Amino acid sequence: MSENQAVRSFESYMIAERKSRYTIKEYLFLVRLFLNYTKKDLAEVDARDVEQFKKYLASEKNYSKSSQYLAIKAIRLLYRSKSIQPPLNLTPPKRSRKMPVYLSEADAGQLLKQVSNNGRNLAIVSLLLYTGMRVGELCKLDIDDVDTDSGIVRIMAGKGDRDRIVIISRELSQLLDSYISSRLAVETESKALFISGRKGRFDTSSVERIIRNAGEKAGIAKKVTPHVLRHTFATSVLRNGGDIRFIQQILGHSSLATTQIYTHIDETVLKEMYNKFGPKF
Repeated sequence: MSENQAVRSFESYMIAERKSRYTIKEYLFLVRLFLNYTKKDLAEVDARDVEQFKKYLASEKNYSKSSQYLAIKAIRLLYRSKSIQPPLNLTPPKRSRKMPVYLSEADAGQLLKQVSNNGRNLAIVSLLLYTGMRVGELCKLDIDDVDTDSGIVRIMAGKGDRDRIVIISRELSQLLDSYISSRLAVETESKALFISGRKGRFDTSSVERIIRNAGEKAGIAKKVTPHVLRHTFATSVLRNGGDIRFIQQILGHSSLATTQIYTHIDETVLKEMYNKFGPKF
C-alpha cells in the first residue's frame, strides 16, 4: 500500500470513528510525517525506526513534549486502524503540567471593551469568556442551538462526540438576542450562528485572528487565544468558589484529571493569602 493509500484509508477510519474534523486534520499531518520519515510499510517499522523518529521530532522538528505526545497518539491510532501491533517503544513522553495561561479580570474587561463596537465580535468574545466553550464548538453553533429564553446554549457533538449544555447569563442572553436579530437580517441559507463576510460558517482560524487582534489592540501583553479565554473562564469560576466538578461538566471534560490543571491558585489570591498568613518576623 502506498503512503497516499495508507493516509486515505486512515482518514476513512477516523471518519467512521466520528473523530472531529480538527482531530482528523491534525492526525493526518502527523501520520504523513511518520510515514514519510520511515519510508517503510507499517508492518515493517521496527523499534529502531521508532526511536529515530522520536529523536527527529525532539531535535530536528523541535517539537514540545505535548506535540510529541500528540504525534505518538496519532501513530498508535494508525496502527490500531490496521490491526497491527505497534513496536513496544511507541510510547508518548510524559507531558509537563504547565500552569494554564489566563487573563486577569481587568484584561478580560479591556478585551470586551475593545470589541464592544462590533456586535458579532462582542458576541464571539463574550461566549468564549462567559461559557468556556472551545473555539471549534463555537464555530459549529447554529442559531437554533442558542435558547436565550432558557439561558442555555446546546453544544452538539463536542469533543469526544459528546453533547452538553452551557449556561448563559441574562446579560449575555440579551447581548445574543441583539446579535441574532442582526444575523437573521443577512440573506443566506447557512444556519450558522457566526458567519464570515462571504456568508459562510466561520472557521477556527478566523475566530483566532479576531481574538488575537483584539488582544493586541487592547494592549494586553499576553498572546490572547480562544483557549486562553477558556482558561480565563475556568480560573474565574474557581476563584469565585466554583466546584471543580461543575467546571468539569461545563467545560466538557471526560475526566476530572483534565480539569485539575485549574486547581492552581492565581497570583492575586496568593498575595492575599501571603499578606494574611505570611511570617511577621
